[in-house]
Amino acid sequence: MLKRVLAGAVCLGVLAAPAAFAKPVTAIGVTMGSLGNPYFVALTKGVTDAANAGGRHVKVTAVSADYDLNKQFTQMDNFIAAGVDLIVLNAVDPNAILPAIKRAQAAGIAVVAADVSATGADATVMTDNVMAGNLACTYLAKKLGGKGNVIIQNGPQVSAVTDRVKGCKAALAKAPDIKLLDSSQDGKGSRDGGLQVMLGYLIRYPELNGLFTINDPQAIGSDLAAKQQHRSGIVITSVDGAPDIVASLKSGSSSIVASASQDPYTMGKQAEEIGAGILAGKRPENPVQLLTPKLIDHDSVGSYVGWTDH
Repeated sequence: MLKRVLAGAVCLGVLAAPAAFAKPVTAIGVTMGSLGNPYFVALTKGVTDAANAGGRHVKVTAVSADYDLNKQFTQMDNFIAAGVDLIVLNAVDPNAILPAIKRAQAAGIAVVAADVSATGADATVMTDNVMAGNLACTYLAKKLGGKGNVIIQNGPQVSAVTDRVKGCKAALAKAPDIKLLDSSQDGKGSRDGGLQVMLGYLIRYPELNGLFTINDPQAIGSDLAAKQQHRSGIVITSVDGAPDIVASLKSGSSSIVASASQDPYTMGKQAEEIGAGILAGKRPENPVQLLTPKLIDHDSVGSYVGWTDH
């Protein structure tokens, strides 16, 4: 299990006023960026298992926002109308979602942000994403011997992604002989998106040595694009520690050499536990809880636990 670290005095922007909910959790609404991503499936399972631990029977309704803000607004309103006690929110837009969060809190519903920050949420549980990006790109620079042409394949502009890019850029800046060619393209957080963006990069940049993608699905798509175009020797790192990446690292036949792992199951579990605590009148001392990422590569993947139910 990834080590839990409490972040000290992290500002969430606009925090909800303390609420004396003092009620049990009987129904939970979960809205994720995309349930087509196994990461969010594991996170949702963590929420569900925590909610039903100890013989409890809690109704958990999980929906996919598909990175559509209007869709997520509707989902939040549906949860409010259904009378859920807790919403676990993976915000499509960390700031624009605030009105929906306020409506939920006015209805006596606790809102816990998971994986990415959300302005106004009662609490947040997420990976230290700056550290994750830094770990992956420090490794990338090392594998390239501190020199070469590198691309950062960006993604949906949620806090998890922007923080990973920030961490990556800080790591690459320490290697003056590495040239960052581009960091503007959005791989949509998906395998197909990563493939399409990478195909464009391979056409534009005949001399490409390294690539950092903001998550594993994009890395897998990018690796496939390189294989389709018969471009070898491109070093790829990413973030997630997903099951597909584990297989790639073990096989040794992929351009993907490392991933900074996350623990979505534990993230979901802690989000539910913190939310239940808030509803019982016990707010966490720190509103943001960070999970520490760990870099996995071909040498360490054999001892990596992965996204398991621990």
